[in-house]
Amino acid sequence: MRAVQITRLDGPAAIELVEAPEPVAGPGQVLIDVHVAGVTFPEVLQSRGEYQLKPELPFVPGSEVAGVVREAPEGAAVKVGDRVAAFPGLGGFAEVVAAPPQAVFPLPDAVSFEAGASLPMNYLTVHFALVRRAQLRSGETVLVHGAAGGVGTAAVQLASALGARVIAVVSSPEKGEVARRAGADEVVDAADFRAQVKELTGGRGVDVVVDPVGGDRFTDSLRSLAPEGRLLVIGFTGGEIPTVKVNRLLLNNVSVVGVGWGAFWTADVGYLQEQWADLLPLLEAGKLDPVIGSRHRLEEAANALVEIDERRAAGKVLLTVRPA
Repeated sequence: MRAVQITRLDGPAAIELVEAPEPVAGPGQVLIDVHVAGVTFPEVLQSRGEYQLKPELPFVPGSEVAGVVREAPEGAAVKVGDRVAAFPGLGGFAEVVAAPPQAVFPLPDAVSFEAGASLPMNYLTVHFALVRRAQLRSGETVLVHGAAGGVGTAAVQLASALGARVIAVVSSPEKGEVARRAGADEVVDAADFRAQVKELTGGRGVDVVVDPVGGDRFTDSLRSLAPEGRLLVIGFTGGEIPTVKVNRLLLNNVSVVGVGWGAFWTADVGYLQEQWADLLPLLEAGKLDPVIGSRHRLEEAANALVEIDERRAAGKVLLTVRPA
């Protein structure tokens, strides 16, 4: 089969398209013919050896896919021929991948493979963030950083679907249009978002901040919180890991909340299917419809990673593994 491998830790440009043996489904695993793979920031980090998971070289990256079930164990919720999305964790940048059944999700007929490959990492992460960690309530206001990226557009859509008012933070007018397509109620510029948020909320601030960026925005994000507001720490695409002076938390009784989705579900793998069951009605109703950005062929995987690395992505970045 064709697959993309990380063979050395020199960054996105060093990944290679190779012919590799097809994976064999282990006991209880589901084997999937991959049609589309999602591209995420962790793959950029893996290409440099900077991610917390460090597989032995060479390895096939790719944590989320959509495709068709080739083999399934007895008793699995999916069967041969089913259209599915999946979160294999590794191996998704290939024509065939194996995944545990708990991380394989049936796709509604109306959901395309492109949309399906956009769902597992980003939407399950923001579902964990907004529903479990922030305990978001309808009518609250949510501020989303990086609102034109994969995590950002997912957070905008889910927060809106859950009844929140959504303010999107972006770095350009073009990215602002992407955030509006995802469902943002208002869009503000990253350069002076704090002042704009203050004006939009009548000085009150926002109830929840979704922050996959980190860096120098962090302090102003804290200052943008309403009383008892929650700042969700999801990632650090800005590069710098910020610190917090905890006395700031006392001023308005605000909280900084860690969002470690992977750490949570690996200790309770059944949680993934609970999340999917919660999202499925929203998918079927069309309230969740991933904003697709660029599409790349499998042999262009390096370009896809560079696009994310340089923070040029607008919407979800995808790899087309098998032609439609």
